Amino acid sequence: MKQLKSKYLFVYGTLLQDCNNEMSQFLEQHAEFVGKGFFCGRLYDVNEFPGAVSSSDMSKKVYGSIYKITNQELVFKVLDEYEGIAAEQTDLDLFKRIIVEAYMEAGYTVKTWVYEYNLPTINLRLIPSGRYLES
Repeated sequence: MKQLKSKYLFVYGTLLQDCNNEMSQFLEQHAEFVGKGFFCGRLYDVNEFPGAVSSSDMSKKVYGSIYKITNQELVFKVLDEYEGIAAEQTDLDLFKRIIVEAYMEAGYTVKTWVYEYNLPTINLRLIPSGRYLES
């Protein structure tokens, strides 16, 4: 197994606890909630789910929750499949898993994995608040 660069996962959409679906429940069972925060990026409505794209613009924020993953191999195997990532990531995958710096409400930062939308956003509706559940 390749060495994973972070034991944290930032979620901003259907994996949020308040979505209360099979995958958010799976995450709750295999991870510890650390806190709420944001990373710099833009959030888009991709139909039935959101897609975030990271940015260096500090004025654009995507809000969500950070989890500490207990069994990384299992969790990322299941969630990568759920997020439409092939075993060998390609440019055609719906999402890609990348490391971003998340800013915690508690006042510190953490390097965390996030599922970034991997396809063009030109025709997607921007969610200006950066909060999926308020869109």
